[in-house]
Amino acid sequence: MNVMSQKIAITGGIGSGKTFICHLLTARGIKIYDCDKAAKRLMRENDDLKCKLTNLIGDDVYQNGMMVKSVLASFLLKSNENKQAVNNIIHPFVAEDFLSSGFDWLESAILFESGFNHRVHFDHIVCVSAPIQIREKRIMARDNISQMQALQWINCQMPQSDIERQSDFVLLNDEREDLNLQIEKMLEVFQYKV
Repeated sequence: MNVMSQKIAITGGIGSGKTFICHLLTARGIKIYDCDKAAKRLMRENDDLKCKLTNLIGDDVYQNGMMVKSVLASFLLKSNENKQAVNNIIHPFVAEDFLSSGFDWLESAILFESGFNHRVHFDHIVCVSAPIQIREKRIMARDNISQMQALQWINCQMPQSDIERQSDFVLLNDEREDLNLQIEKMLEVFQYKV
């Protein structure tokens, strides 16, 4: 049990391996709030959120009460302004949900871009990092898309170097470095007892 309650965020670009790191932490008994899953749940269930997204994107973003992912994705990829407008709607709902969840750890791919780090005070921010070639390979395999499409998703996010610079600790998930040793070091640095 952690004596001192700390709020810790895990972030990193798409394909960096945040989910895998979270599985390793969960195996140690650490419960992690998944922002992406929470956002999807809230976009399905929260009527206020659905109304705001419909007003922003248009009536075709929901059909029969279900989110049309292709409509949302198309809107997001058109411009940074669109992406920011969607984030400004979704993330206040997610921040409120996280703060009432009882979780201390949170995973968010777009922690900085969404301004989530300003909505919630985190004691520590962890960046999961990986070389771009490995990230491309992971995204292509996971989403069954081309290298060009994977690169498009990577390029529409904050550069990995910027995420690393704003984080307190970097976990290198390059399929060579020992992740368990890095996690042990991180927990020691944060003085986090599981």
